[in-house]
Amino acid sequence: MTRAFNFSPGPATLPEAVLQQAQDELLDYRGCGASVLEISHRGADFMALAQRAEADLRALLTVPDEYAVLFTSGGATTVQSLLPLNFAAPGQAADYVVSGHWGQTALRQAAPVIDARIAASSEDGGFRDLPERSEWRLSPEAAYVHLTANETIHGVEWRQLPEFGSAPVIADFSSSIASEPLDISRFGVVYAGAQKNLGPAGITVLIVRRDLLESAGQPRAPILDYRAQAKAGSMLNTPPTWNWYLLGLCLRWMRDEGGVAEFANRNARKAALLYAAIDGSGGYYRNEVAARARSRMNVPFFVHDPALDPVFVAEAKQAGLIGLKGHRVLGGMRASLYNALPESGVQALVDFMQEFQKRHG
Repeated sequence: MTRAFNFSPGPATLPEAVLQQAQDELLDYRGCGASVLEISHRGADFMALAQRAEADLRALLTVPDEYAVLFTSGGATTVQSLLPLNFAAPGQAADYVVSGHWGQTALRQAAPVIDARIAASSEDGGFRDLPERSEWRLSPEAAYVHLTANETIHGVEWRQLPEFGSAPVIADFSSSIASEPLDISRFGVVYAGAQKNLGPAGITVLIVRRDLLESAGQPRAPILDYRAQAKAGSMLNTPPTWNWYLLGLCLRWMRDEGGVAEFANRNARKAALLYAAIDGSGGYYRNEVAARARSRMNVPFFVHDPALDPVFVAEAKQAGLIGLKGHRVLGGMRASLYNALPESGVQALVDFMQEFQKRHG
């Protein structure tokens, strides 16, 4: 079987070695006589798996000891609804820096339970650039400042994170976590849905400064309380065990491949190759994001004639390049270049783009 190069934004491509290992272990997980899908999450085999996954994540991202690591069910949007419940007192405000669709989503999720204030937004410019730091309006009494590190749809990324002020910073790193070194100590909370760089959909990683876990927050059920989840090792209830298992395999794969420093180099090369093809096409292709804000992970681009969009997607699929249809918010095309996508995949896409231009130019 020939696997396509998968540019899907999430669920996204997974390392082939991980999929092969999961296939090999599916019926009998490491000699325990049952699938990892079937064994108890409180049994010794799964507990060892969970501990190994946390250790690998800590090593991969250099997570300081003063941070707890949680593996929770759901995705980043679920986390966004729980942030104000856990980290803001009743009546307290929080600041949101909005640089794209997912920043807007985070704001909407928080709005029913907190005074969620827009500290800065680049919506007026179509989310093609980042809000200038000098224009941010931070609230001195804010419980936290929320920022989306990489916007999967609009293709905007904070390449150099600014100074934030005194409030704890909570950042959504769903589509860029583990893609390059990250100074966790700058944040109060880093969270990421796994389905882009870390594993399959259905599980989320949170890295939380332990002192913030002691925040009183707002009235909430224990299952929604990150303090309780931390004390229970993310097992207050039955966790998504298959997703946790696959996430663990992906973490180990990334470590074996050289870690985040190695992936930073690979991702820089992949992004540079694709942007060079777009910029060098004489206007046949275009990316509308300001150069300083261009994402390394998600590259939206447009053909000069929108009528060619479905033709491009269909012919790309025939060429073994899938997941390139743009999000309905923007249209056009989008190539997601996550860690598991090899450099040869980006080269294949660039070659196809050049051939497409020759045929349809």
